[in-house]
Amino acid sequence: ELIMTKEEIFEQIRLMLSQLFDIDKEEITLESKLFEELELDSIDAVDLVVKLQKTIGKKIMPEEFKQVRTVKDVVDVVYKITHE
Repeated sequence: ELIMTKEEIFEQIRLMLSQLFDIDKEEITLESKLFEELELDSIDAVDLVVKLQKTIGKKIMPEEFKQVRTVKDVVDVVYKITHE
């Protein structure tokens, strides 16, 4: 089982976002707003969740992801799930 620090999770998410949605990695910070700044839509968000689930090997519940607005929110959700 993979236990990652928040920094490692952030790096993973940065990599995913850049690969999945062709976003420049340098543009992705913890404060980046997924929908306004990175221009993800709800389908993109689902793709991201699916990829995250494969990476961490755990299920992410939709309600856990509902409040997610920024990259930091995603990091926090993943951190919480992987440290339960």
